[in-house]
Amino acid sequence: MVVLFGAAAAIPATMLMKRIGRRYGFAFGSLTAALSMAIIGIALHRQSFVLFAFAAALFGLNMAFTLQFRYAAAESVDTKYAPRAISLVLVGAIGGAWIGPELVKYGESAIASVQYLGTFIVVLGLFLVQSLLHLTLGPLRGEDKNVEQQGPRSLIKVAAQPIFIVAVLGGAVAYGVMTFIMTATPLSMHVHDGFTLDETGQVIRGHVTAMYAPSLISGFLIERFGVVRMMAFGAIGLVGACLIGLQGQEYMHYLGALVLLGIGWNFLYVGGTTLLTRTYSISERFRAQGLNEVCVFGMSALASLLAGTIIHAYGWLTLVLVPFPLLAIALLGLFYVRKDPLAARLQATLA
Repeated sequence: MVVLFGAAAAIPATMLMKRIGRRYGFAFGSLTAALSMAIIGIALHRQSFVLFAFAAALFGLNMAFTLQFRYAAAESVDTKYAPRAISLVLVGAIGGAWIGPELVKYGESAIASVQYLGTFIVVLGLFLVQSLLHLTLGPLRGEDKNVEQQGPRSLIKVAAQPIFIVAVLGGAVAYGVMTFIMTATPLSMHVHDGFTLDETGQVIRGHVTAMYAPSLISGFLIERFGVVRMMAFGAIGLVGACLIGLQGQEYMHYLGALVLLGIGWNFLYVGGTTLLTRTYSISERFRAQGLNEVCVFGMSALASLLAGTIIHAYGWLTLVLVPFPLLAIALLGLFYVRKDPLAARLQATLA
């Protein structure tokens, strides 16, 4: 429900921010998350799965806003520094990877009468604080009404650019492959192979850390070596993750595959976002970004739905074979645009 409604809300969230600005759009998203946490608390108290699922859908609306942070980061700095801004804003998720499990552990029994209610109350408070922080956000590039903007092209013209197609493809493949394998891993490890929840949790924690820790350097590497080259490096990393997964189903196989999966996702996703930001003018940004979000998180939703089915019906080894055609298409697309004039101008700007 979170992933599906996050994908469905991508364009509405983008259009709302176009109307009211990033500051109020992000604050609104945080408030929907806080409301979601309150409804989850009620659902747990009443033991209502339907209400819990509704709250999860509402939280998906917040995700549609949260995933726009990277665009706001790019719009807050000179275009030359967009790659490092996009990558560095993702570093915050490392805190979630380590603090989140602790909130779950200590909040599980904080309120004796309702398991996990304490966790969701704390998270509700965090989202309220986040909403207030968003209100301090200053105007970003394109939000100054006194600056004249060139007329926007049609969305079809923007989307028809080879660079735009490859940028969207990179983000969609990165998120789709990552979600597909990550979602299936706990099922394969714990349910099929009998690993403990603690062992499974260690692998997922290692994966999430590997997703976001490279953000400390990925933006700088894109500036140094080029966005197309680093996206290709990320796609090759995802291929490597699948190859490790094919070697077996021991603990180290899972850990190695999931860590490399995280690293590959980071370079392909950050690179795809960087490439996308150079395919449209400031007046075209919301429509172009909305289309990208629908494609990327639509793919993520599809991957999330398919992962459980494929791991149940065919097993782990078949599952890690599925991403190869998508990764091959992504690499072919990157090879095709490697000498595109827009990509060359982008690298000249970053140099």
